[in-house]
Amino acid sequence: MGSTVVLSSDEEDSDMSESEMEEHADKIYLTLKSGKLKVKLSPQAFTCPYCPNKKKPSFQYKDLLQHASGVGNSNSEKRTLKDKASHLALVKYLQQDLADSEAAEPSSKRQKTGDPIQDCDQDEKLVCPWKGVVVNIPTRKTQDGRSAGESGSKLRDEYIQRGFNPTRVRPLWNHWGFSGTAIVDFNRDWNGLHNSLLFDKAYQVDGHGKKDWLKKDGPPKTGLYAWIARADDYNGSTLIGEDLRKKGDLKTIAEVTEEEARKQQKLVQNLTQLVEEKKKGVKEFEELCSVKSKELKERLEEKEKSLQKHNRELNAIQERTMGHVNKIFADHERLKMKLELEKKKLELKGIELAKREAHNETERKNLSEDLQQNASKNSSLELASMEQQKADEEVKKLAEYQRRQKEELHEKIIRLERQRDQKQAIELEIEQLKGELNVKKHMGSDGDSEIVKEVEEIYKGLTEKEEELADLDKFNQTLILRERRTNDELQEARKELVNIMKEWKLSIGVKRMGELVTKPFMDALQQKYCQQDVEDRAIDVLQLWEDYLKDPDWHPFKRIKLENQEREVEVIDERDEKLRELKDDLGDGPYNAVTRALLEINEYNPSGRYITTELWNLKEDGKATLEEGVTCLLNQWDKSKRR
Repeated sequence: MGSTVVLSSDEEDSDMSESEMEEHADKIYLTLKSGKLKVKLSPQAFTCPYCPNKKKPSFQYKDLLQHASGVGNSNSEKRTLKDKASHLALVKYLQQDLADSEAAEPSSKRQKTGDPIQDCDQDEKLVCPWKGVVVNIPTRKTQDGRSAGESGSKLRDEYIQRGFNPTRVRPLWNHWGFSGTAIVDFNRDWNGLHNSLLFDKAYQVDGHGKKDWLKKDGPPKTGLYAWIARADDYNGSTLIGEDLRKKGDLKTIAEVTEEEARKQQKLVQNLTQLVEEKKKGVKEFEELCSVKSKELKERLEEKEKSLQKHNRELNAIQERTMGHVNKIFADHERLKMKLELEKKKLELKGIELAKREAHNETERKNLSEDLQQNASKNSSLELASMEQQKADEEVKKLAEYQRRQKEELHEKIIRLERQRDQKQAIELEIEQLKGELNVKKHMGSDGDSEIVKEVEEIYKGLTEKEEELADLDKFNQTLILRERRTNDELQEARKELVNIMKEWKLSIGVKRMGELVTKPFMDALQQKYCQQDVEDRAIDVLQLWEDYLKDPDWHPFKRIKLENQEREVEVIDERDEKLRELKDDLGDGPYNAVTRALLEINEYNPSGRYITTELWNLKEDGKATLEEGVTCLLNQWDKSKRR
């Protein structure tokens, strides 16, 4: 079995300093490394050479490492400084020189012996969420006669260093003050159970388990005693039992396993139902796309028929107009030829009258009169011919102008109809591409590369169509940009006013929205606990609730519909577990402070959940407008100027 170490009286000196303790540990480590002390009995069995009277003569590697670490880091007065130094040297020797022994152990056996969940009784009732019980914690008397002790955070940090990883250590208090006991909270998952069982086993190996605590014979008990909370602790009438019944339930590991299996089965059922709903949605999208495609095709055919009909009507109007213009030209040509014939007849008649001029005076006079009449008629005919030519030119210009106007009107109508049809076609194509894109996205979840490529092509086409449509809405975007620029300027002015108001104490000031008020917590904790421990407790409680307020997963709100209104609003859910525990534990003051901070965060910054500053009307206790802030600042400036 190997030799053991017997320490002399001068080696057990309790006045050893830290440097002497480290030197002693180094000497013991060299002694262990030289092989003078027997630690390894077999590939799977080890012994502690510094605990010869231990009831358990051999350990597994992990058990011995945990025993040596527990004794070396123990705060118990039962252990001397040299005992702790020897066990710390043993920890160093196990980790640096015998680590291969653990690695050489068969994996199946190491898993079988190293898993405390498999080794424990599956039908034994434990308190869930998993909890540990710590007793015999040192206490001290305060001036008012009440008991007090150290905060649970120190003990929690110590357990975390030892690898137990608790979430919280809650000291238990009664009407006399600190009871000397505490509850250790672990995670409610399998890792939490594993850590709680290791916690229980560590104290059993160290001789400070529940059985050791309940022994009535033997020397006085020193140091901490701890174990995992079981049914007898839960059903007990002590302060521990009351707290366990309030915070947890009794469950076996088998029941927890069955519950996890039921949750897993329910999750599978929900996912199956969700897949079916997605398939149904894809089918509905496909049917909708088919209907939309059919409607689009019918509308395009109707547009094509309407355009053809309009073109036929326009061509008929143009043909009738050209026929009317040609008829006018023909009539003018006929009248022109008739006037030419009349002119020639008058010229012949004038020649005949000139021949008769010599016959007699009477005939001459008559001839002169006839000549004058003929000249007058001839002049009138020439004027009429000139007017007819001018009228012909005016008619030609009018016909040409009318023809150009009709062509321009026709081109304008066609261009406007083309733009209208183009916009409608783009909108219809965008709707069709969006529908196809949704269908391809649902179908693309199977990982088909061709479908993914089609989705990319559809998305590219959709982007191009949306860019074309964006060009048509450019003016609307300009107005939106102007509005945004104005809003940005107002927001910058409001921020600058907030920075200025921070330095003044006026009716219009700055409020930090979502900040937790500390006074209600201090008042409640002063009434519940002793005066000396209030500040530390208040810091822990405030830090905890500030973390809750920043947690985006915690949303203690419910939606209700107001009377005579159709819209719904969000209000505080009074049935929320955390809020109910806060109200039951500390009263209405902290509860109202937390609910008010929640409402402010939900109103001013629900996504980020961090504190924001806001311009505030301190008299009316409400949000101040930019106009109110500027007016208040100007009034203050006038007062300062007069002074």
